[in-house]
Amino acid sequence: MSVVYDARVLVAADRNVRRVWADHRARLESGVVPATTAPVVAQVTRSPDQVQLRRFLRGCEVVGFSADVAHEVGSLLGRAGSSDVVDAHVVVVAAQRRAVVLTGDRDDLPPLSQVLVEPVHLQSM
Repeated sequence: MSVVYDARVLVAADRNVRRVWADHRARLESGVVPATTAPVVAQVTRSPDQVQLRRFLRGCEVVGFSADVAHEVGSLLGRAGSSDVVDAHVVVVAAQRRAVVLTGDRDDLPPLSQVLVEPVHLQSM
């Protein structure tokens, strides 16, 4: 099953939360390459000294934010009445891949997912 990580997953990895690392390793060993987005990486990166974060990201596909996707993200924000571009991009990427979003954010993502024709599944970390 394809998975997209949100910011809280990356923060947990940076803080060396063992469960997050164990789940990540299990995905990689089973051939699943988790994705996250470039805006999520920007949201959590604060220093070049975040060695754990950078190590975690080596096992991820980091999806960029193209102009075409920007329009889709903006449209989703309008339909959901929201303004968080980073969260909307995560939901759009997950929808495109038919992936589960692994998240610690159970407040902001559901309204974005619910306005999609096929809502994405949100899984708590």
